[in-house]
Amino acid sequence: MKIYPEISVVIPVKNEGAKIRACIEGILSQSISVKEIIVIDSGSTDGTVEILKEYKKVNLLEIPSSTFNHGETRNLGVRHASGEFVVLTVGDARAYDHFWIQHLLEGFDAPNVAGVCGQQVCPHERDKNPVEWFRPYSSPSKKKYEFPAGAFEELSSHEKMMACGWDDVTAMYRREVLLKVPFRSTPYSEDAIWAKDALSAGYAIVYNYAARVYHYHTEDRDFTFKRTMTTMYMRYRHFGFTYPKVNGKKNIRKELGKMKLILLAKPMSIGEKIKWIKYNKVQDVAYKEAVATFHDALARSEEELDKVHQELCGKPPIPLKQAVVV
Repeated sequence: MKIYPEISVVIPVKNEGAKIRACIEGILSQSISVKEIIVIDSGSTDGTVEILKEYKKVNLLEIPSSTFNHGETRNLGVRHASGEFVVLTVGDARAYDHFWIQHLLEGFDAPNVAGVCGQQVCPHERDKNPVEWFRPYSSPSKKKYEFPAGAFEELSSHEKMMACGWDDVTAMYRREVLLKVPFRSTPYSEDAIWAKDALSAGYAIVYNYAARVYHYHTEDRDFTFKRTMTTMYMRYRHFGFTYPKVNGKKNIRKELGKMKLILLAKPMSIGEKIKWIKYNKVQDVAYKEAVATFHDALARSEEELDKVHQELCGKPPIPLKQAVVV
């Protein structure tokens, strides 16, 4: 019988009563047993805490909602963990299969690998956008990034972003590395910034796209605008990366492609398909508005960009807990 290292799981949550059971059950059904599941709740009022108390392996930490921070709250969970490796996920994600954690662990093929990141995918469910349903076109692969001292800083902004497309919805870390290179205190993008810090410190990071979780958020126009604007802002500030400007021309091929995916989605009524067509049009408009707002502000000055971002997205966008009616 193969002996695996001890693994802790850390999950920050708030009001995930509808999905937290599936999250926990998915972890407990893995091919590799975890030592503990540390859940940090920041003020749930929907029964999440009561559900979590049903599980013996769950170590519940409760913090005031005012103290939550995407970086520092995860650091808190890591400090309470006792496993050699720490898995990070979120309360509304669930394992794609029984080998999610095993696939993450397989990426640690050398002592200098600090972390392994998987892939989040959208299930084929009627309350999820059919355009985003997971449709794999190739077998999952692994990719490793590591650079000699000082080499990461010499990369272009695009190359840095490609290396740092990290995702804390499905990632595993060496705990000793996380204690040396913790997450920064930041309202957003703590995962991508950590990947940058780890690579700059000389560690290797691995992407294993077989390590999948189901995760999806329905978004309204305001959320999509703020998420896009904040993502662009963080990537510019930390990587010097800017999205291309959006011209006013319609991409007919792209629009027809989306419509085809929706019309072929099964099982789904005509009324549902019409709603999803409208939904995607709203998302496209919100995305274009965010890109234009970003570039208009940056064209004036970086100080103006800071000001506009703070005014429009002072707090990180909060995912909706139910479907948007369109």
